[in-house]
Amino acid sequence: MDPVTLIVSALAAGATAAAKDTASEAVKDAYHGLKALIQKKFSGQANGAAALADYENKPEGWRAERAREVLTTAAAHQDDEIIKAARVLLAQADPQGHAQGKYQVHFAGTAYGVTVGDNATVQNTFAAPPKQP
Repeated sequence: MDPVTLIVSALAAGATAAAKDTASEAVKDAYHGLKALIQKKFSGQANGAAALADYENKPEGWRAERAREVLTTAAAHQDDEIIKAARVLLAQADPQGHAQGKYQVHFAGTAYGVTVGDNATVQNTFAAPPKQP
């Protein structure tokens, strides 16, 4: 899974889990830790901090593209501490999925028409692959 998708997935899982009374303290702590790291990364960027607050208030209404854009602009996907915190949160929020390798996706070489995630709806139109130079 690419780092931005990993972070977005962790934020969504953490926001959803933390909103429930049944969420463990470990999940809540991991979520708040990830948010704190991202907020630190956004320091001085009003748009990023506001976007994170909007996301926390209504994660299901937030578009993944916007989350990816904001996190990429802040270079959160290049921050090893944020990536590690996202992995810890996903492991806490979905231990079974984590144990099965759900959040570990690796591609070697060119991949076409790839979809990663739960409940995805995809419409693919394939053409001939580009010619190699």
